[in-house]
Amino acid sequence: MSEWHLARGFRYAGIVSGLRTEPDRRDLAVIVSDTPAAAAGVFTQNRTCAAPVQVSRTRLPRPDARAIVVCSGNANACTGEQGISDALRMAELVATELRCAPEQVLVASTGVIGRPLPMPVLEAGIPKATREAVAGRDAFSHAAHAILTTDTGIKIATRHTNEFTVTGFAKGAAMIGPNMATMLGFVLTDAAVAPNELQRILKAATDQSFNCISVEGHTSTNDTVILLANGSGPPLANQELEAFALEVRHVCVELARKIVIDAEGAQHLITIEVEGCRTDAEAKQIAKTVADSVLVKTAVFGADPNWGRVVSAAGYSGVVFDEKDLSLWMGDLPLYRAGSPLPFDASAASSYLKHNREVHFKLRFTLGSGRCTFYTSDLTYEYVKLNASRTT
Repeated sequence: MSEWHLARGFRYAGIVSGLRTEPDRRDLAVIVSDTPAAAAGVFTQNRTCAAPVQVSRTRLPRPDARAIVVCSGNANACTGEQGISDALRMAELVATELRCAPEQVLVASTGVIGRPLPMPVLEAGIPKATREAVAGRDAFSHAAHAILTTDTGIKIATRHTNEFTVTGFAKGAAMIGPNMATMLGFVLTDAAVAPNELQRILKAATDQSFNCISVEGHTSTNDTVILLANGSGPPLANQELEAFALEVRHVCVELARKIVIDAEGAQHLITIEVEGCRTDAEAKQIAKTVADSVLVKTAVFGADPNWGRVVSAAGYSGVVFDEKDLSLWMGDLPLYRAGSPLPFDASAASSYLKHNREVHFKLRFTLGSGRCTFYTSDLTYEYVKLNASRTT
């Protein structure tokens, strides 16, 4: 992380509290803003949403957040009124240490659904983590580790300008589908941005990043992305807001791509680029349908250049078009043009899928200027094994 800049005015901790059975596994993170920060959030659209989602959603957007507390290994989802009480208590424990109002603390959790939190563990761990929170890259890395579940490594991203820094970290490897899925993301900036502007910027960034990824299309109960802006840097002029919004989007897209490339058992990151639709929404609908196709995902895994699966998925997406409106490329290789197949070297196409970690499909329509870039992974034997053999 030697090249990394961290947003100013934040402290971090990631500790081993004992929530998880693995020895020395960090499982509890705290992010503290030295000063009250504007805060915005975007959450799962699953009607069955976890207690921390319910608590944090009611507290955002706001102008004066002080901290976020996150536990991994237990989702605190589908746990009834006790789950709400436990999520509120997590915030209270941080607030006591910071001497702020509990409402200034946001909560997130990830892990197995349907199990009550072991509150004695958190009653001891949360005050400890809050007291130990410090600035710096090591502490930041510890916090990024503490939110992981089946991830193979931490996911971090940063953008730095002369005026501000945007720093983010996330977790997610499965139960990933549009409208967010088992993922947590925390984006921090030292820019000064009003809460309502922050909410607008985060929503737009999420729509183009975390809502444009899919592993198996499963929308989870705990999805949370929170953006804190503590104003430790110089105030932004109005004309700088869109530049700031662009940097937030860059951080979110980078984190989203890292989630997909770390998908459980995945061997490929698949980028699906759709352009030339009537609207961006139609382009996204087609891209999502292709991304969710098990036949497309298994074809990539098997290095089978069966492009008909891609075209077929676009055709049942619900977007109205004629065959002649569509052309398709795999990498630089044209496969289908204006409704007609093109001759291609199947061996070379198979080699492209087999020997590239990242593969690219482009669907070009002739209907308008709508476009979307969507990310997914292949579906492998290992994914089935992981999710069939143990509870996650």
